[in-house]
Amino acid sequence: MQDTHVALAHGNGGRYMRELIEELFARHLANPLLDTQTDAAALPELPAGVPVMTTDGFTVQPLEFPGGDIGSLAAHGTINDLAVAGAEPRYLTLNCFVEEGIELALLDRVIGSLAAAASRDGVVVVAGDTKVLRRGEGGGIYLATTGLGIRPSTVSIGLDQVRAGDKVLVSGPVGDHGIAVMLAREQFGLRGDLRSDAASVLPLTRVALAGEGLHFMRDPTRGGLATVGHELHRATGLSVVFDGPAIPVRDPVRAVCEMLGYDPLYLACEGRVVAVTAPAAAEPLLEAWRALPEGGDAAIVGELREGRRAVTMTTEIGGERILEELEDDPLPRIC
Repeated sequence: MQDTHVALAHGNGGRYMRELIEELFARHLANPLLDTQTDAAALPELPAGVPVMTTDGFTVQPLEFPGGDIGSLAAHGTINDLAVAGAEPRYLTLNCFVEEGIELALLDRVIGSLAAAASRDGVVVVAGDTKVLRRGEGGGIYLATTGLGIRPSTVSIGLDQVRAGDKVLVSGPVGDHGIAVMLAREQFGLRGDLRSDAASVLPLTRVALAGEGLHFMRDPTRGGLATVGHELHRATGLSVVFDGPAIPVRDPVRAVCEMLGYDPLYLACEGRVVAVTAPAAAEPLLEAWRALPEGGDAAIVGELREGRRAVTMTTEIGGERILEELEDDPLPRIC
């Protein structure tokens, strides 16, 4: 393939498209289940357990940012959705929407990054599709994925398991991804070396599932930790009370938020887990997470209570702040 940029002909079903699929996509994604000559993948018989499926779309700008890119983000995001549902991810499908004029070298890096991220978790891409959009009709590259995993039949977690008195934990600092992507855009004349937290959360969820008293897990992506609080509140009717001083926030994230008026509790994370546990299970999970490289800054950050129905945060001076439900998107297109 001699071209350097994506052309409309790369999506027309002819020779150019065949070369793009064979020489770029298949080179990175090849595996025994991915047959680019057929319209569907025949999967082997699934192991015992409950099949769990998720789907997601990714439109982040810029396409590459400190700590990741849209390719690894798509793999991690889909894998993480399965992981916090208690499943072991196994398969992905990939739809790639590419804008005319994008450098093929960039597309190559993105697909290679996605393939590497999936492979590290033992996940393979088994089906896909590619479309080319006219110049100006897309954001460079959009990715859409579907993930399939298997949850052991012995696992029983969900919002219906959450009870008053349960503790809320987060596996690491919040807001890293949102601020890293914002700084990469250089919209406000700010620069920094902060990296996105985008990563697989499988090590964290496996440890959580191996313990006792786990009731629920969520990855706090769009809307951040505060939005997870509102999801818990709406589903249970309980108050969610966060302990403000206990919530881990890196100093650079806090500094940028103070300058620009953002709240780190509402900013996306792409490599964190929020877990809800029985009271007696919180400390053991905290210790288990902190023993992992991915969970060194984990913290118990709140609890669910009977009484006034609200999502609140206690402050350093002992006051209380109501965390309203997010209405606007403070940082659009961050995932």
